[in-house]
Amino acid sequence: MSGFKLSEDSNARRAEGAADHALGLTVHSLPEPGQAMAEETRRTRAGRWKLLALFLISASPVVASYFTYYVIRPEGRRNFGELVEPQRPLPEVLGLDLEGKTHKLSELKGQWLLVSVGSGSCNEACVQQLYFQRQLRESLGKEKERLDRVWLVSDTQPIAEQLLHGLKEATVLRVPADELQRWLVPAAGHAIGEHLYLVDPLGNWMMRFPANLDIATAAKAKRDLERLLRASSSWDKAGR
Repeated sequence: MSGFKLSEDSNARRAEGAADHALGLTVHSLPEPGQAMAEETRRTRAGRWKLLALFLISASPVVASYFTYYVIRPEGRRNFGELVEPQRPLPEVLGLDLEGKTHKLSELKGQWLLVSVGSGSCNEACVQQLYFQRQLRESLGKEKERLDRVWLVSDTQPIAEQLLHGLKEATVLRVPADELQRWLVPAAGHAIGEHLYLVDPLGNWMMRFPANLDIATAAKAKRDLERLLRASSSWDKAGR
């Protein structure tokens, strides 16, 4: 009987020791609260760095082309157009095309855009502005496919029939005047319709040409366009 009791006590002690050991392992494996928070912070920080790296990789060609154009200036000439700082992205506003279909203005990004603004009635100065807009694009030769003409009509006035032929290759959208004024800003002392505005393929308004172009100043605007297109040729191609 004593042998049986000794064996029973030994078994009980082994079972108790195993339970203590298992419990000890369970308690020991629980992380400290501070350690868990530190690990979570580390993962969050690593994720942010990855996102920043991806952004820099995607934006670097654009930054490089602007740096080449505005800082290095290999041709040694001052740009004619005025750089917009900070750049202003295409707004998320709706416009109506000539067929009455609705489009978001932001849908136009993906191409260089040469933008003009005016009333549908389009007076003589407006007609001249549209003429120079068209001629600037045509003068770029094969590179013209990387630049779209956009005419933003700021009212509901009907467009004269004689204008429509010259607008066949242009994007024409009616956009409320107050929405346009929140996005595009003319030079001091000038109206919004006196300028041509340049939007980059990322959808940012980044340059404003001086008001009321003529033959001499249009030639200077052309040089700006050629240099920008050349500087961005490594990352921007024709088409959206």
